[in-house]
Amino acid sequence: MKITKDLYQGSLALLTDFYQLTMAYAYWKSGKAEQEAVFNLFFRKHPFQSGFTIAAGLEYVVDFCNNFYFKDDDLSYLGQMKNADGSPVFESAFLAYLKSLNFTCDIDAVEEGTVVFPHTPLISVKGPLIQCQLLETALLNVINFQTLIATKSARVVLAAKGDSVLEFGLRRAHKICTNCFLNFEMNLVNLS
Repeated sequence: MKITKDLYQGSLALLTDFYQLTMAYAYWKSGKAEQEAVFNLFFRKHPFQSGFTIAAGLEYVVDFCNNFYFKDDDLSYLGQMKNADGSPVFESAFLAYLKSLNFTCDIDAVEEGTVVFPHTPLISVKGPLIQCQLLETALLNVINFQTLIATKSARVVLAAKGDSVLEFGLRRAHKICTNCFLNFEMNLVNLS
């Protein structure tokens, strides 16, 4: 899948919170940017008060990470940001560092479609501290949403007890629904 390149036309490095960028900047300023770190992505409770959750979104995460870089427009935008006193939020040397940043983290994850439980890592990212920090928001966004959809789809199929299920979610969906298909028998009414 080439979602990042084909659909979004490049990197989504700014799919993040301002907090992540300021943390990355602090690591860089303190000389800790390249220090090895491990970030574990997990959830605290099952959605829908159910007894299980279905892990999903890994393919999107891999695509996001493989296409992670800061575009010139991204760096220009960050370079124009100002503090309350009018000084730049980020030094130009930090922006040059971001421009040269190459994704080098190792990612371990549970298999797509696996039943998972609270406080168990779905994804573990190991690599330079700054890279782990910059990936955090996007990975949470992708995994949380995709896992929610996969879990809801599984619950609908179980509730149908073998009957056919039709899905009309395109009207309200945030994106193309692919995780309805993780080993579930659902018929989509979408034309895509």
